[in-house]
Amino acid sequence: MSTEAGRASLWPAGAATGVGSLPGTDPVEATKMVFDELPDLPQLPELPARGPGATMVGRAGAILLDLPVDLQPAGWRLVPRPGHDLRRSRDLLRRDLDALTDVADGYSGPLKVAVAGPWTLAAELELPRGHKALSDPGATRDLAEALAGGLAEHLGDLSRRVPGARLVVQLDEPSLPAVLAGRVRTPSGFSVLPAVEAGLVEQRLAALADATRALTGVAGIGVHCCAPDVPLAALRGAGMDFVGLDAALLTWAQDDAVGELVEAGVRIIAGLVATGGGVPNLSDVRRTVEPVTALWSRLGFRPEQLGEVVAVAPACGLAGFGFDEARAVLRHCRRAGRALVDAPA
Repeated sequence: MSTEAGRASLWPAGAATGVGSLPGTDPVEATKMVFDELPDLPQLPELPARGPGATMVGRAGAILLDLPVDLQPAGWRLVPRPGHDLRRSRDLLRRDLDALTDVADGYSGPLKVAVAGPWTLAAELELPRGHKALSDPGATRDLAEALAGGLAEHLGDLSRRVPGARLVVQLDEPSLPAVLAGRVRTPSGFSVLPAVEAGLVEQRLAALADATRALTGVAGIGVHCCAPDVPLAALRGAGMDFVGLDAALLTWAQDDAVGELVEAGVRIIAGLVATGGGVPNLSDVRRTVEPVTALWSRLGFRPEQLGEVVAVAPACGLAGFGFDEARAVLRHCRRAGRALVDAPA
């Protein structure tokens, strides 16, 4: 579903969603909060407080097909056979899916599912001999293929558990700018790995996107990156249906690239509620949406189009917040999403 019409059906106008982690260790409690506060675009929660197996990389390891990982002192590493750490990751994911099955019983609508993307995994995972997977072109190819195969099984399971869901797949790629710029450090930390060509990045992401869109129940796929210098042109070239980013990190120099995304029919999940400096100011919705309304005005797009194209989210994960604080942030995102529809720029 890569046409503009298909992208337009990803989520309803004025939607809000989460983009990463949530606090706590109870998947039922977290899933209920998501469906209560983000009814237009709920997501499968990620609860890293339960340990490494529940982090972004740990969950991706549980999804990879026939490419086992194990937790080492320096982080996750590819290994010849599954061990205790991988079994733990898979068990935590199964609990998350069981919670979703119960809470989302009878649900019909978009459901966002996040997994670490192939380039962030290549930058994070180590090979059996200790080098970064990113240092080996064959390993990066194997990772992308294992992710595609595992994601197909994961999404098939989700479709059976929540048959009314239209799955929106989010590839989390916080390391993508560093991969393209040659800033990923070696395990020793004393040097960096060579930059990966933008063409190869686009090719791998496009292949994964095409394979995922072909699955039953999938409405679309996009990339979320909360780092500076999101490679907007590369993501457009890869045919992403949406791009998620921290709106506070966008510069005026990126206006044209954002405009080209929108003109190509790509939707945006804008991180408009800051998450990096303690509990944000949630008193003024108009102040929250000002960065994106000002951007829209500079680009000269129709004001009524803003709420259709842009969904609102926190800038990044909320694992460092208290549960009630996280709920307040998500509720504020929902109000901000509605503000883009009710009072556009």
